[in-house]
Amino acid sequence: MSRRRTLGTKKKIALLVSAATVAGGGAFVMASTSNAAPTPKSASESTVCLGLATALGNNQKFIADQRANPDAQSEARIANREAVVAEIKRKQEASGCAVGESAQDSQTAQPSQPADAAQPPADAAQPPAASAEPSQPAASAPAGDAGGGAAASGQQVCNGSTVTLSGEGGAPAASSNQFPAGTKLKVTNLDNNKSTTVEVTSVSGSCALLNNAAFEQVREPGKFLIRRALIEKVG
Repeated sequence: MSRRRTLGTKKKIALLVSAATVAGGGAFVMASTSNAAPTPKSASESTVCLGLATALGNNQKFIADQRANPDAQSEARIANREAVVAEIKRKQEASGCAVGESAQDSQTAQPSQPADAAQPPADAAQPPAASAEPSQPAASAPAGDAGGGAAASGQQVCNGSTVTLSGEGGAPAASSNQFPAGTKLKVTNLDNNKSTTVEVTSVSGSCALLNNAAFEQVREPGKFLIRRALIEKVG
């Protein structure tokens, strides 16, 4: 009897050890799952990510255009915009967006969800000032485009265009692919009725692209894209 009780006790200990091992493994799996990095959001899922993707796409298009049609200042412009692209990618990562996702204004799908309630990290809201970009007359507008540089002062232009930021520092200014340097544009965010009047100082890949200081004057907190914008040529 004593020997059978001893064997029974050993078996119980072995069973307890096995159960603890299984339980520990399950806990490890659960912990590993809970600590997994969240899936980055795409532009179609987040207004913040949409704005950053649009800004990235505009800058990448500008760089591609400069490489396709270089001039004496293209190298400096490209270097400046590459620094802006790197900063936008850093903000994508900080905001939980898919790093490197880009989109052009005319090709960007609107988010299927309401605007994000979550704010991006504080350090993502204010990119560091980029070096000033040499000015260059903007490319002429396509024939038949009433929103181009030939528009009369006070006329609404760029109908249907969204507005985002270039990532460049300096005093409030804009860049454009339709208006020459020196043109003054008034940009109004119809979602909050804030407006800013800025001078075009360089070219870009969209009708009106605001630098950081100008965008801050009309932006909604946590957003990097103005979907309902009124753009007027005022000078």
